Formats: sequence, C-alpha cells, structure tokens
Amino acid sequence: MMNLQDKIYILDGAMGTMIQRYGLTEEDYRSGVFQACSKELRGNNECLNLTHPEIIKSIHKEYIASGADIIETNTFSANRISQSEYGCEGFAAEMAYQGARIAREAADEAAALAASIGVERKVWVAGSMGPTSKSLSLSPEVSDPAFRVYSFDQMKEAYREQAEALVRGGADIILIETCFDALNVKAALAAVQECSSIPVIISVSVGDRSGRTLTGQTLEAFYTAVRHYPILAFGLNCSLGASELMPLVEDINRWCECGVICYPNAGLPNEMGGYDQTPSQMAEAVVGLAQKGLVDIIGCCCGTTPEHIAAIAKAVSGLPPHKLSTEKGDSTDRSLTVSGLEAVRVDLRKNNFTNVGERTNVAGS
Repeated sequence: MMNLQDKIYILDGAMGTMIQRYGLTEEDYRSGVFQACSKELRGNNECLNLTHPEIIKSIHKEYIASGADIIETNTFSANRISQSEYGCEGFAAEMAYQGARIAREAADEAAALAASIGVERKVWVAGSMGPTSKSLSLSPEVSDPAFRVYSFDQMKEAYREQAEALVRGGADIILIETCFDALNVKAALAAVQECSSIPVIISVSVGDRSGRTLTGQTLEAFYTAVRHYPILAFGLNCSLGASELMPLVEDINRWCECGVICYPNAGLPNEMGGYDQTPSQMAEAVVGLAQKGLVDIIGCCCGTTPEHIAAIAKAVSGLPPHKLSTEKGDSTDRSLTVSGLEAVRVDLRKNNFTNVGERTNVAGS
C-alpha cells in the first residue's frame, strides 16, 4: 500500500482539458461499437477508452513524464447511471475495465523505462469513480420529497460493477471524487467493500468558500458520515482555486484522521467558464498548501495540463507531507460524533449536544 508519510505524492491533472486539445469530432466518439447509439456521444469521454485508447494512453504518459506519481483512469462516468444519459449503459463496465487497463499499461511502461536506466519508479493507478448526476439524499421533485430516481441498492450495484471492472483492469486505488452527496459515497463504499480490499480515497467538491456541499453538508459532517470506512485519504477537488481552498484544507487538518488530498482548479473560472491560471501561478498557489504541511497528495483539476503538474511537482519537491493525527482519544472518552448537515458531538456522560462546526453547546440537560 502507498505510504503517505514517505513524501507528498503528485496526482495528475485534467483529462477533459487534454482531450479538448485533440479537436475530436462526433465520429471519433461513436466509431466501432457505438455506431448504433442514437444519442450524441461527443463529450462522453469514456467512449474514447474503446474508440481511441491511444489518445488516452498518450495523455497518461504526458502526465507521468511531467512528474505524476498517481494517474487517474478515464472512467469518471463509467457507470450505468451516468452512461444511461447517453444510452450507453450496456458499455459502462467495459469502459471502466479498458480505462484501468490503459492507465495500467502507461504506468507499467514508465516503471520499466525507469528500471532500464537503473531507477526505481512506481506510478499508481487511481480508478476514478464520479458522483453521477443523481442524489440519494435529495429529491429532484419539489412536490414529492420522498421521490428518488435511484435507490441506494441500485446505485450501489452500478458502483459495484464499475469498481469490479477497475480492479480487474489493474487499478491500485479507488478514487471516489467530486463528491457532493455523502449517501452516494456510502453506496460507493459499500460497493467497493463487496468486491475488493483496494485502498479508497474520497475527494469532495464544495459549492463555494463556505465549505458546504450541494446537499448542504459541512466537510466535517461529510467526513463523519463516511469515516467508518478505512479511507486512505480525504479532501477536496475541483470547486475553486488553491488559494480559495486553503482555509478549507486547514479546517480538514483539524479533524481528519487519515491522509489529506487536494487537487484544485486552475484558479477561478473567467466570464467564459475557462481557467486562466498559468502553471507558474498555480504552482505558487498550491505550494502554500505544502509549505504549511497540509497535504499528502496534491494535484490539479479543471483547466490544467501536464505543464501545470510539472510546475507543481517541482515546487513541492522535498517538502514533507502532513502529519497524521495521533489524538484518537482515550478509554475514558465518552463522546459520540454524528452527522447531519453539520457534525454534532454528543457527550454521553453529560447528555450534552455540541454543534462541532460552531463549537457551542446547543442543547443539554
């Protein structure tokens, strides 16, 4: 297993940004097995694992050459729920398997190349599992709060199929990313647990600088909801730029008992929805997280390229990772932390309820 106390690990950057550089057409997405699909497939990047695997592999190799220790599979939406929006749900498992296989090939080739010149190098493959566009916590129907498009079991089954394919394809880690609903993540964790003992990383996306997810939870409440699982690392991705995420990462360090991951966007989006932060500008912002000892894994999200990764890898080289908390409490600790929209700590000896976010007593007897 990856030892997060060895160094700060570098995660790769955006896959979508790199794919856009190729100027692909609809035919590039729907050739071969997708010819019969009736819906437009352009933008369904997981199709490229089957139609243009050489493009995906080339992108992986660019990120590895730039210094990435961990590469993400091109499988963010390679599950039946997400692929049903394109009419491609029957291909979801094969997309996941091929995505992991392609990344595994690139990682192994990099290790072999390093070995040929007497250097030991390990590139880890993280099997990407996105959140889907559906929520298990919130109803999409204002008039029917109990309605859900998918049940917990249906979402778990979709994730189980994806996780099995990723592991079979050669993933070292499962990365459940861009999370906005803790119940969705619980379904993913239950799915992974059923099929493998592979390490899991969870990365959350927040709606703004307040640090709440789209379902209204604070980050500590979200972590409390999933901390029962032996998570390798927990943190943030996408959302905002590095400077804007720093206060939230500092907060995570107060209570997180596993590794910490952060891979922000290339700054805040401009008026056209693009990202303007250059590699040097982003590296300057990201290095602050490392210099404060806040992260174990650092990388990039939307709007980033291998040039961004190279700049970040150079900037954080030699800096120590964050130190895991050893304050686990003692045998006399009689508190219980539970999760709603916010984390609440219950002192079982005094029957006091403390809102962890506000650190004030909100009820007691």
